[in-house]
Amino acid sequence: MRVIVASTIAPFIRGGGRMIVEDLVRALADRDHDVESIELPFWSDPESIVEQMLALRLFDVSDACDRLITIRTPSQLLRHPNKVCWFIHHERAVYDLWGTRYQGFPSTAEGVRVRNAIIAADNEALREMRKVFTNSKIVRDRVRRYNGLDAEVIYPPLGDTRGYSAGSYGDYVFYPSRLAPIKRQDLLIQAMAHTMTDVRLIVAGAPDVGRDEADRLRALIGRLRVEDKVELIPEWISHERKQELFANALAGAYVPFDEDSYGYPSLESFQSRKPVLTCSDSGGTLELILDRVNGRVVDPSPAAIAAAMDELFLDRSRAQEWGEQGFETMKRLNIDWDHVVERFLS
Repeated sequence: MRVIVASTIAPFIRGGGRMIVEDLVRALADRDHDVESIELPFWSDPESIVEQMLALRLFDVSDACDRLITIRTPSQLLRHPNKVCWFIHHERAVYDLWGTRYQGFPSTAEGVRVRNAIIAADNEALREMRKVFTNSKIVRDRVRRYNGLDAEVIYPPLGDTRGYSAGSYGDYVFYPSRLAPIKRQDLLIQAMAHTMTDVRLIVAGAPDVGRDEADRLRALIGRLRVEDKVELIPEWISHERKQELFANALAGAYVPFDEDSYGYPSLESFQSRKPVLTCSDSGGTLELILDRVNGRVVDPSPAAIAAAMDELFLDRSRAQEWGEQGFETMKRLNIDWDHVVERFLS
């Protein structure tokens, strides 16, 4: 089958939204489908977002392929008579984050007008789909609540599992993710001021373009005087370096606020047979991580996180047991590319 995988991208930002496109394209090609990807730059700028959405709507790829698969919003606006959507998140600033400190769009009359336009466009585009899939139950529930549509959950696997291994269970918790307030690296750093053991924290990831998140986190580390306990790597590290850090970590961490899915760091940690530390308000992570089964789910407070990190540090055999259970969890949830491709092309 001739397939186009289309998505929007934020230039110079490499996160899960770009990885899922690359991984899906590779999976389709490996199964002998003729596949192309279209990645269109898109900025969540309240002043221009409606015009950008209109530009996307003008793209008609009806004659280019047999099936169009759209990923990151608002790529669903592209026109094709036989399209399906792997909906990984809304423009969250105007949906579930509206009215929170993460809103990002003004609550002015103009801001409300833009919000209504985005929601109306989503409703129209999603109803054109042959099928709507989501990457998590939490996104499925948002689609049902905000857009009035049912969707099927398809969990995204890792693109390439080669190179992941379980080395030693070391003295550090590893958190790789883009540096952004909603990812809450600061929560883990604050926890390090409460730990009672010699457990350490390694945080790696590039900040969003135009943000001073790395400077803010450095200042926090200095203010709490935890320089000897926290290593901050404010850049995208190589895949090989990330695999090495996971292999010898005590555990992985992923503690965002109300995340859309379980996040690639959770899968990467499980692939390395390491438990995952997350929070009770982290959203999609709770579909994968079970407290005291394959990781720890704790209150989003520095003290609670610190206690969980100390517990893992003091009982490495328990950390190993939970990590092994994490690896088995991926099999149980059918997180597999054969399943993904079969559902999208059926």
